[in-house]
Amino acid sequence: MYCCAILDCFSKKIVGRSFSTVADTALVDNVVNMAMAERSGNSGLILHADHGSQFTSWSFGENLRRHNLLPSFGTVEDCFDNAAIESFWGLQTELLNTKRWATTLELTIAMANWIDNLYNSGRRRSYLGYTSPDEYEMLCLDIQPTPQLS
Repeated sequence: MYCCAILDCFSKKIVGRSFSTVADTALVDNVVNMAMAERSGNSGLILHADHGSQFTSWSFGENLRRHNLLPSFGTVEDCFDNAAIESFWGLQTELLNTKRWATTLELTIAMANWIDNLYNSGRRRSYLGYTSPDEYEMLCLDIQPTPQLS
């Protein structure tokens, strides 16, 4: 199972995620589309990626242009280029290595829940004032959370 994710460097929130059994251009196009739906109205944002064939494909470049995103590619074999998202890949030890998954659907649902309910909403970070990415964005935008009905 492949997971592709887009991290907002300001809030450390995963704003796009895509899962597939194939690491193809559709995987990365889907994650960009999801991120732009999450961040609708924003243009001129920079999307940093590695030099994988999916990210250097014509289709991916066209998708970035369609969303008015600026591509950024770091130097080859430079571990610091993708440092911002590396902590996210703790997903591998916190979730993926905890059990044997019966189906790809079960695994996909578990990964999506881990991202949405633990990583974005539940995990507090010292560099965000001990708030989660979701809480930090609400504080910065001065948005009050919607009350939960019991």
